Amino acid sequence: MDVMPLLLLVAGSAAVAAAARRSPVPAPLLLVAAGLAVSYLPGVPEYTLDPHIVLPLVLPPLLHSAATDSSYLDLRAQMRPVMLLSVGYVLFATFAVGWAAYLVVPDLPLTAALVLGAVVAPPDAVAATAVARRVGLPSRITTILQGESLVNDATAITAYRVALAAAVGEGASWAGGIGDFLLAAFGGIGVGLVLMVPIHWLRTHVKEALLQNTLSLLIPFVAYAAAEQVHASGVLAVVVVALYLGHRAWEVDFATRLQEEAVWKMVAFVLESAVFALIGLQLPVVLKGLGEYEGGPAAWYAVAVFLVVVVSRFVWVYPATFLPRMMSARIRAREGGLTWKAPFVISWAGMRGVVSLAIAFSIPLTMHGGEPFPERNLILFLTFTTVIGTLVVQGVTLPPLIHLLKLPGRDAQAETLAEANAQAQASRAAERRLEELLSDERNALPDPLANRLRAVLERRRNSVWERLGQANPVTGESVDDTYRRLSREVIGAERTVFVKLRDGRYIDDEMLRTLLRRLDLEEAAAYREAE
Repeated sequence: MDVMPLLLLVAGSAAVAAAARRSPVPAPLLLVAAGLAVSYLPGVPEYTLDPHIVLPLVLPPLLHSAATDSSYLDLRAQMRPVMLLSVGYVLFATFAVGWAAYLVVPDLPLTAALVLGAVVAPPDAVAATAVARRVGLPSRITTILQGESLVNDATAITAYRVALAAAVGEGASWAGGIGDFLLAAFGGIGVGLVLMVPIHWLRTHVKEALLQNTLSLLIPFVAYAAAEQVHASGVLAVVVVALYLGHRAWEVDFATRLQEEAVWKMVAFVLESAVFALIGLQLPVVLKGLGEYEGGPAAWYAVAVFLVVVVSRFVWVYPATFLPRMMSARIRAREGGLTWKAPFVISWAGMRGVVSLAIAFSIPLTMHGGEPFPERNLILFLTFTTVIGTLVVQGVTLPPLIHLLKLPGRDAQAETLAEANAQAQASRAAERRLEELLSDERNALPDPLANRLRAVLERRRNSVWERLGQANPVTGESVDDTYRRLSREVIGAERTVFVKLRDGRYIDDEMLRTLLRRLDLEEAAAYREAE
């Protein structure tokens, strides 16, 4: 097995993603553009997107990472719009795009057109939320987009399977399709509910951080595989388990949380970078075999499908947003004033991604009777152009659109004030508990050590309030920046001495690693205090 193409993909996509952090272009767009540019360079291997790798091996960890970073409470508060988008819109888009493709493309059977509709129906999680975070969308819109993307893949995959069964001649009926959908949905949720408590119990009882992180990496694959074994939705099983674990992450050992955060950030970064680069690299594969549809006809079909995908989201989002408010006074009271701007942004943030391409590549080559699947290459091409079109057109224009609409972003001052109040309450409780403990003779400490504990609590309580203060008039730094800089300087001075002592053979390398780890933890704590 030649591993060099895989190494080149990971290294190249990571380099492009790192460069994107220093540019105004969102990373997904730059990665796709780089993939398109590189795909025809001499000597570049042909990267074929294998659905047997993407769906069971790439999708679960990406969903797990996104779900654990999401808020279960926020998602529960936005359950109605999330479900209307992740279930209702995906099914609506499946039929809208399928019917339009059936009318536009000659000789395309309706069942095959519905396969195309299901393939391009789900918006991509990573692309939308990457842009949303970068431009500072209001938290409610970000939550809705995140929640939609966590569930919509399950709806799309189930709709695809039903449409595919009808297309290949398995005689699928409406009743059977609804039954399959309910089995996938409730089965996936059920598997997640069954797994989440024992998995969390394991996480709280395994005390070794390395074993904990090994378990953490296995969890999404176990949940996905267990659900798929009973023909349920592996996507929903992964999301249910991850939301529960994220909601109760505070019960896990601190060392595990620190390592887990670093590990999952690295995993998500590598996978997200690679999948968006893979999208662009699919161009030669997709163009191969278009045959009679090359040139003008293929371009016209691509534009038509792209427009239907974009317009259908507006057609669904606005009624789904305002009709429930018109019909329910309770919804109006709970959600407050809502203008046309937020639904417009949600409608425009419908970028498609790697899941659509992975599903499209899983379309079989032949029907049950042995004849070729109708217009399979054209469906692949239309999926690819829709993904690229939405990423480029909507992804590039979304940030200036948000700026033009002047949507209120997150109120940093209010969030800092809320954080300061929460920290003050926690610090007062900690101080009371500390004095109770120190009053017990079994916990006697020398005064310098006891005062050090009190000073740590006082520093933690005051640090957030200091963030609300003025910048340094000489350097222009905030209090946080000065605190971080001074902490790094004094810890750096200690680190230099330790290295010199090791080089002079006063201490060995094992002791150096112990001392450096202690400094690293202190530096991390100082950085987090000032965040």
